[in-house]
Amino acid sequence: MRVSDNGVTADQPSDRGVRAGVLVTGSELLTGKIRDLNGPWVAERLGALGVDVADILVVGDRPDDLAGGLRFLAGQPVDLIVTSGGLGPTADDVTAEVVAGFAGVPMVLDTGMEERIAEILRRFAARTGFAGAALDAANRKQATVPSGAIVLNPVGTAPGLVVTVPGGPVVVVLPGPPRELHGMWPAALDTPPVRELLARTPPFAAVHLRMFGLPESEIAQTLREVGAEVDLSGVEITTCLRRSELEVDLRYRPGSASSEAASDKLVAEIERRHGSHLVSTDGTPTDEQVAQLLAGHRIGLAESCTGGLLAGRLTNRPGSSDYLAGGVVAYSNEAKVALLGVPADLIEQYGAVSPQVARAMADGARAVFDADIGVSITGVAGPGGGTEEKPVGYVCFCVTTSDGQVREASPVLPGNRTDIRERSTDLAMHLIRRVLSGGANQR
Repeated sequence: MRVSDNGVTADQPSDRGVRAGVLVTGSELLTGKIRDLNGPWVAERLGALGVDVADILVVGDRPDDLAGGLRFLAGQPVDLIVTSGGLGPTADDVTAEVVAGFAGVPMVLDTGMEERIAEILRRFAARTGFAGAALDAANRKQATVPSGAIVLNPVGTAPGLVVTVPGGPVVVVLPGPPRELHGMWPAALDTPPVRELLARTPPFAAVHLRMFGLPESEIAQTLREVGAEVDLSGVEITTCLRRSELEVDLRYRPGSASSEAASDKLVAEIERRHGSHLVSTDGTPTDEQVAQLLAGHRIGLAESCTGGLLAGRLTNRPGSSDYLAGGVVAYSNEAKVALLGVPADLIEQYGAVSPQVARAMADGARAVFDADIGVSITGVAGPGGGTEEKPVGYVCFCVTTSDGQVREASPVLPGNRTDIRERSTDLAMHLIRRVLSGGANQR
């Protein structure tokens, strides 16, 4: 194995697929003011293409840190590095310059790109009235690129770059704003150096399982027990608890009969043991399932402690006006009575947070919105207001339908106020899904 002066491994093993590293730059990410969304987004899409992502690094807007990150990733070794950020017009936007140094090439002015950016900036100046030397300098800086780079047309004002490092990885340099990065991604994949890399690695064969209401300890035990009987070494298994759902991802290189058989055996055993908790075996998100199941229905919502989060969740998807009639945030007792027709004596007898009031709220939502499905949430989100009988986290749910179905739940949900409200929304979505899918045996 030969290592070049810039730390790049020149001779790569030939018996593995393509490996990549993701390098995200931005000092604001290190202070915690902004959460990195680009690194996971890029990693997910590379994985879907069959690329094994070795690392995601986040570094500040400092040349030495950025150069160190490039050297580290190249030494893993990786065939591809995707960077995000540092392509803007300000002094701390240094990614293009640092990548040029990493590749051992000078920076040159791309006059064609200079004119393209100038046209974008002229439109900006016409809208805002800002023009002059500052914009001219910004244009020239962003149009100065590593010699020999493939330049990607800007989605904003910053062009992207694809730089082939002699004896080392291909470096794809993308802007930091997610809208610009997403918009430039197809063009980056379509460049000859990236196409050549992707041709070397077929997409992984993958299975994506979603489960709800199953502790991680249960799936861990299943994995251990199946692993004691079946060789799972050819199957990469990851588990993740996300938005109250337990996700289990299996992937393996296609063409391996033993890996495929091991994956099939594991999936079959998970279905046998935990079938009542399975949301999907093909990765279909819960929100998409609920949207599909609501086709032809009309749903009305009555929310208290979630304050409209369930309505927001349903309306996140386009086309929700076809089935969502409306929602009421009935936070006070008076609102529950006046807007949803909940009997005042019911609240007096059982309390606003009770299965009885939740049922009346769901029925009221159906009546108010002339819907065939009513959903209610009422609970104690905290941090105060809890009692021994109804502690913080105690939330009552009810789904009723015009054909007489009733599904209720009154759990004590863990976490702080934000957690309880988000988990309440998650649980409500699953109750809707179960009612509409006829999952009477599901928990």
